[in-house]
Amino acid sequence: MKNTQIKKSNRYVNDLRRIGYSGAQVTSVRSGFLPISISLIFIVCAGIFGNMSLSVTSEEIIILISAAAIGGYMALNIGANDVANNMGPAVGGKVLTIFSAIIIAAVFESAGALLAGGDVVKTVAKGIVSPGQEISPENFRYMMMSALLSAALWINLATYLNAPVSTTHSIVGGVMGAGIAGGGFGLVNWATMSKIAASWVISPVFGGLVAASLLLLIQVKIINAQNRKSAALKWVPFLIGLMAAAFIAYMSIKGLKKIWKPDLIEIYIYSIAGFLIAWRVSIPLVKKQSTNLSEKKQDIYKLFNIPLILGVSLLCFAHGANDVANAVGPLAAIVSSFGQGTSDSSDISIPFWVMFIGAAGIALGLMLFGPKLITTVGQKITRLNAPRAYCVALASAITVLIATAFGLPVSSTHIAIGAIFGVGFLRETMENPNKRRLRPGHKLNHTADEAFKGLNIRLRRKLVRRRFVFSIASAWIVTVPSAAIISGLLFYASQHLISMD
Repeated sequence: MKNTQIKKSNRYVNDLRRIGYSGAQVTSVRSGFLPISISLIFIVCAGIFGNMSLSVTSEEIIILISAAAIGGYMALNIGANDVANNMGPAVGGKVLTIFSAIIIAAVFESAGALLAGGDVVKTVAKGIVSPGQEISPENFRYMMMSALLSAALWINLATYLNAPVSTTHSIVGGVMGAGIAGGGFGLVNWATMSKIAASWVISPVFGGLVAASLLLLIQVKIINAQNRKSAALKWVPFLIGLMAAAFIAYMSIKGLKKIWKPDLIEIYIYSIAGFLIAWRVSIPLVKKQSTNLSEKKQDIYKLFNIPLILGVSLLCFAHGANDVANAVGPLAAIVSSFGQGTSDSSDISIPFWVMFIGAAGIALGLMLFGPKLITTVGQKITRLNAPRAYCVALASAITVLIATAFGLPVSSTHIAIGAIFGVGFLRETMENPNKRRLRPGHKLNHTADEAFKGLNIRLRRKLVRRRFVFSIASAWIVTVPSAAIISGLLFYASQHLISMD
């Protein structure tokens, strides 16, 4: 008994040392002068790189350099904020360390942006405004610069406040505000804006329901089974096959639009084939992995580690391919206006060098400032383990597929956070304190009032931190109007400076 206590004590001491060491590393990187200096150097280099990549007149050089620098600043903020939604659950589930999560995310985000990104943006920021010929090219460029800078400033503030927000919605708000300031309310596509407002509710609710359903399946079929290993050998390969099918369809529809556009029948065929292959191949692998595992829940959880790592890696690739292109869309619109000599934004192709700035900025922003929000998403909302984090990752892909099939507007950021909320609230439901009996000690040693007082204390115990629920939801609601107001003020300021000249 004494030796067991000593071993536990040593283990706790080692854990504390390890946490202190990693915490000191993160603090030294985030809070020091070095990350800010590196960020400023990158922003300057982005502006210089933009100037070298395009031949413009002497009057347009300042606009191009400024736009490229702001684009680099925006990319840094995306890395600091948006990527946490994909990697946070894996870190919270203690499957990946923060360092390994950052490396994986940086590699796959960059690969997604450079290899599969750069799809054509039909209208700037998904059709929020499409100015046409009535706006001069000069004003159009200032509108897009205001939109880009306002979105970057808002995301920067949200990251500082530990609030994961949608980068696409930030861009949407920025473009809307600059459009109103530059051309009036008639310039805004209000039908699109209403869909975006609807996504504030649809995205987290859908993500939460799907994640909770998956976790309930795992809980009932595996964790609560009499023979957990036998149940895991049956259901884990099935879940791996489901993940393969979901991600094949997800990548076909969302992640690889530029280099691969299969039709609906092909997507069905590839997804079913992926399910069957992954299911069949994983059966002997799961069986081999479970050989030395016991019936304890902690051992069964280990079977989800590798599928979770694969899942979050694919989510990062798809995010780099899709969301990054949307985020740097205004910069691409500015670059396109130099060549066309018009503000018509009906067909804007994103140049490779713009995507490179986006990819490099995301990777750098993630490494310098990402750990803060990764910790918030993965650990501070609710307690996660490997199966719960796996449900969050898989729910993110499945929810996008369901929403796409029904034509519903969704945000990947809101889906991921909603999935974490769904997992936490399901845990509260499954561990409902109303059904717990008082311990015998309460009946023997306490009065009735004291016993019921103790019960009420347990009833108030929550498994999801409400403070984060309300703060994150509030940040989502104010993202579009806040970015719009900032953008409008920036555009008015730019026009005032021009008139002074």
